[in-house]
Amino acid sequence: MKVYTLGDLREQIKSFPLFELISTPTPLYSLEKLSNELGGPKILIKRDDLTGLAFGGNKSRKLEFILGDALKKGADTVLTWGALQSNWCLQTAAAARKAGLRPVLLLFKTYDVPAIYTGNVFLEYLLEARMEIRETEEKGKSVNQDKAFELLEELAARERAKGYHPYLVSVGGSACGGHLEQPLGALGYFQAMLEIYEQTAKAADLPDYIVIASGSGGTQAGLIAGVKALGLKTRVIGICVSDKKEEFFPIVKQVTMELLTTLGLDLQIDDDDIILFDDYLGAGYGQITAETAGVIRNLFKKEALVLDPVYTAKAMIGLLDLVERHYFSSKDRLLFVHTGGTPALFALQDYIMSCLPGG
Repeated sequence: MKVYTLGDLREQIKSFPLFELISTPTPLYSLEKLSNELGGPKILIKRDDLTGLAFGGNKSRKLEFILGDALKKGADTVLTWGALQSNWCLQTAAAARKAGLRPVLLLFKTYDVPAIYTGNVFLEYLLEARMEIRETEEKGKSVNQDKAFELLEELAARERAKGYHPYLVSVGGSACGGHLEQPLGALGYFQAMLEIYEQTAKAADLPDYIVIASGSGGTQAGLIAGVKALGLKTRVIGICVSDKKEEFFPIVKQVTMELLTTLGLDLQIDDDDIILFDDYLGAGYGQITAETAGVIRNLFKKEALVLDPVYTAKAMIGLLDLVERHYFSSKDRLLFVHTGGTPALFALQDYIMSCLPGG
C-alpha cells in the first residue's frame, strides 16, 4: 500500500478552496497529573477547543473548507441543523458571519434542556442567527438525516423566496448532502492529522492511539484517512456520543472512503481500521449523569481542563475506563482530542450540579 509524504499530502489539500478561520497549530501537551495517577499510559491532549473561533472547537477546522466551497458556489446564506445546544451550529453561525454570510439554524430538542437564551443559543442570538426550534420524536438520539434535510429544504425554499442563495450542509459538516458534494468536513481533520504528525514526530511522541468523541463521523474519518496516508500504526478510537456503533460504523467508513477518493489517494480502508465504543452512551445523547458530572469536575480540579458535557466528557469517561480495563499497555502514548463545546456547560449547569454531591 502506498505511503505518501507530508509534502505530497499538503499539495493535495491546496487544491480545495479554504476560508481561513482558525489559528494553528493548536496546543498539544501531556496531562502529567492524570498520567501519573493512572500509572501509565502517557496521556497527551490536543487542544482543538482553542481553535480561536467563537470559543473554539473541532468544527472550525471543518468549516474552513465548507465555507470555502459555499463562497465558491456564490452562497449568501448557510443553513444547517443540530441539537439545541449544538457547538456545530454555533461555530457555523460564527464562521458564516465572519465570511459575510447569513446563518440560518434548525435546532432540535434532542435532549431535555430549556429553549432559552443560554449557552450556545445565547451566543447564536448575539450573532443574529435565524433560529427555528423543533421537537424530536426520540430524545437522546441523532436526528434522522433524511428528515432533517427535508425540513431544511423547507427553510431553504423560504430563503430563496426572499431572494437569498442558501447553502445547505449536514449536521457536523461530516456526511455529504445538500450542497456539500464532497466530505470537506473530514478533510479538515485529515489536515489536522498532518498537524498532529508534525507536532509529535519531532518529539518522538507519535501516539499509539488517538481517542475522540465521535458524533457525526467526520473528525474520526479524517484522522483515520490521515493515519493511513502517512503509513502510521496509530489507531483512532471513537467514543460514540449519540448512536450505537452498529448504526454509526457504516457512516464513519463511508465518509473515510469518500475522503480518500476525493483526495485521489490509493489506500484501502478495512473494517478493523474503524474502532468504535458505544459503552459510554449512558442515558443517551446530551443526557447528564453522575459519571458525566464527576469527570467534568475531576478533570477541572486535576488538570484545569474544562470538558463539555455532551462530547468530551463521554470521551474522557471512555478513555479512563479503557485504561482501567487494560485495553492499552502502560507504555502506550494516548492522544485525547478536545473537540470543544464548552458553552453548553452553562446551559446544562443545573443538571450537572444536581448530579454532584451536595447538588
